[in-house]
Amino acid sequence: MVTQELVRVQAQRAKNAAIDLALLSDTIKNKILLAMADALVNEQERILAANALDMQVGREKGMRDSFLDRLLLTDVRLEAIADGLRKVAQLPDPVGKIIDGKTLPNGLTITKVKVPLGLIGIIYEARPNVTADAVGLCIKSGNAVILKGGSEAINSNKIISDVLAGAGEYAGMPKGAVQFIDTAERIAVDALIHLDGIVDVIIPRGSAGLIKMVVKNSTVPVIETGAGVCHTYIDASAQVDMAVAIAFNAKVSRPSTCNAMETLLVNKNIADEFMPAMIVKYREAGVILIGDEAAQRYARSIKAADENAWAIEYGDLHLNVKIVDSMEEAIAHIRKYSTGHSEAIVTENYANARRFQAAIDAAAVYVNASTRFTDGFEFGFGAEIGISTQKLHARGPMGLPELTTFKYLVNGNGQIRE
Repeated sequence: MVTQELVRVQAQRAKNAAIDLALLSDTIKNKILLAMADALVNEQERILAANALDMQVGREKGMRDSFLDRLLLTDVRLEAIADGLRKVAQLPDPVGKIIDGKTLPNGLTITKVKVPLGLIGIIYEARPNVTADAVGLCIKSGNAVILKGGSEAINSNKIISDVLAGAGEYAGMPKGAVQFIDTAERIAVDALIHLDGIVDVIIPRGSAGLIKMVVKNSTVPVIETGAGVCHTYIDASAQVDMAVAIAFNAKVSRPSTCNAMETLLVNKNIADEFMPAMIVKYREAGVILIGDEAAQRYARSIKAADENAWAIEYGDLHLNVKIVDSMEEAIAHIRKYSTGHSEAIVTENYANARRFQAAIDAAAVYVNASTRFTDGFEFGFGAEIGISTQKLHARGPMGLPELTTFKYLVNGNGQIRE
């Protein structure tokens, strides 16, 4: 009961601050973000020390390497996080942007404008970079934010949120606009997702289990970010060198991310040329292959895949491989197992490229490029609040526009309705 009340108090503080925050000019909001970026760099020693504690606990608990990679902060990563805040400051302010406008025959003028959502609750796991990304995007879009990070990164997240809040308030941010729930108790999540009337929207980021729990139980509206069971299909017409490079990058560049490929689909008519070269590259990188019978014929090291394998988001260097008879078989497989995140085709056939992009239902559908580009920074959004796999309000990397709603401004000169 004590934890629930504390969460409510924090949320109410943020809600109160959201009123003033929504009225800040773009100049002031940018000043706040730049102050936050400088503070992250200036407080680097304290932040990395807190992160070292989280890393130590994670290793002692036997946390997987992929989770440790998400948790780890370095001076380079911290500078990148700060740079993300600076880039967000450079982006156009969505608040007040006119979406549409018209004058009715009776003389009423109706203008549709973008406005902040209000108070956004972010629930996330072992990703301390999310703390800064979420705060930066929320402040720029005029929203207050209440953060509930996972226990795995509680020391890192607390110091980062404290640094950001302190620097922001010094630079003109309304006091209380950034709140961090400083407890590992799970009851805090339950309290947060039932604060309808105070919290305007919840955005969960993390495992499929976390997201499913929030979507199922929240009485606050939820923007769902989904798991990333991403596929790459190598078409019969693909250039082998390009296909190898894309499939390698999609899996190996950072396998712990949600935009990393989990299943590689290869057309049987290019498999004899593509598979030997691909297997060599994967073997050098330590990738563990799991495949169907046709894929296993290309290497004895390929483990047999059961039906459950195709739905797994590994988040590490395990990869499914399946040989398909046609593009239509690849499309059918993706439709069955895709989480709607990111899918790719490598092909030199224009008709196949267009067919694939039209037939696949996902937030991002690529032709001749790695799925690893599904990212707010890569898309030019400065950062992202998450990658939405739903279809209402937001889809794909969520930047500033997705953190706003709209209202109608209606002006008249005495009109009354007959």
